[in-house]
Order: sequence, then structure tokens, then C-alpha cells
Amino acid sequence: MALSTTTDPAAPPLSHQFESYEEQRQSATLGIWVFLATEVLFFGALFVVYVVYRYLYPAAFMAGSRRLDVTLGAVNTVILLSSSLTMALAVRAAQLGQRRLSALLLAATIVLGAAFLGIKFQEYHHKFVEHLIPGAGFRLEGTEARPAQLFFCLYFAMTGLHALHMTIGIALLAGLVVFTLRGSFSPENYNFVEGTGLYWHLVDIVWIFLFPLLYLVGRHV
Repeated sequence: MALSTTTDPAAPPLSHQFESYEEQRQSATLGIWVFLATEVLFFGALFVVYVVYRYLYPAAFMAGSRRLDVTLGAVNTVILLSSSLTMALAVRAAQLGQRRLSALLLAATIVLGAAFLGIKFQEYHHKFVEHLIPGAGFRLEGTEARPAQLFFCLYFAMTGLHALHMTIGIALLAGLVVFTLRGSFSPENYNFVEGTGLYWHLVDIVWIFLFPLLYLVGRHV
């Protein structure tokens, strides 16, 4: 019975319930994909709700969309796409055993994620100043003001949950940087880096759908 697929004595230990690093990697990959599937269902439900209400109140949703800053949204899109690249390169570096390079790329991903959140909170501040926070203080000129609150409710719910996932991702990446520098991963055992990378890519993909749906669709109609 094989206990390991590596002969490197410095390699991180194999978990006792697995017979090989390959079995451990496959188990971890299956687990993260199941988790990501539940996240897709969660965000998918929010997308369905948004599409239904947009169909019911098209004018109000267009009015709300026109109050969003497309430039900031586009900049954040570029930032997230760049973070996906650095994350993918970090996973590749971990696979090759390039510990310092992997840690550097993980840190770069953290910086890009923090930049995204900074811009997003700047957008939230703008909406607060413009009295576009749903509630008693909501102010929007025109006859579509009341149903437009539905747009902003969904905007803050969807982008807020996305930002929460980003924050969790940044915390996971920070932990990975520490463990990577400590030598906790090897070319045979990089499951946590790969799993976190898949999570980060999902968060990026969610934004790729959020940006056009919230900022672009119907804006110039």
C-alpha cells in the first residue's frame, strides 16, 4: 500500500486518511468543486430575482443603472481580471515548487483584491451622498423613484455579497502567503493553493456577470 508519491523528506506530510498525494489532491478538488456549485446556485438565484424585477420595472431599473459609475465599474473589472492572472500564476508557481514566487503572486492578488474593494466602497460612498441608499432617505427624481429602490436593493445585496466573498478570499490568500513562506506546500501537495485559486476565479466570474447586468444592460435605451 503506497503511503506517498514523493520521496522528498522535506515535503509536507500526507494526511493520514489518504494513501497518496494524488488521492488527497483529487479529494480536495472534488470538495472545492461541490462547494463552488453551491455558490453558483446561491448567486444564480439572485440573478434570477434581478432579471424578473428588471422585466417588471424596466424603466425604473434603467433609471437606477444610469446612476452607477461605469468608469469605476470598468476599472474594477480590469483589476479583477488582472487578479485572476496573478492567482493562476501563483498556483502554477506552487505546482513547480517556486515558493517565493508563489508567495509574491499571492500577495499581488491580495493587493488587486484590496484595490477592488477600495473602489467599490468609494462607489457606496457616492450612493450615500446622492441619497440612493434604499430606505426613508432615498431620493431619486422622476416617477420611477419608488420602484427604482428595488434596483438599488438588489445592487447593494448582490455587490455587497460579492464584496464579502472578496474579503473572505483576501483573508484566505493572506493565510496562504504565510504558509507558503513556511514551506507548507510542495509540488505534490498544493491543494489549498489550488482550491483557493478556484474560489477566487469564481468570485471574478460572478463580477463579470454583475458588471454588464447592473451597469450596462439597457443603459442607453
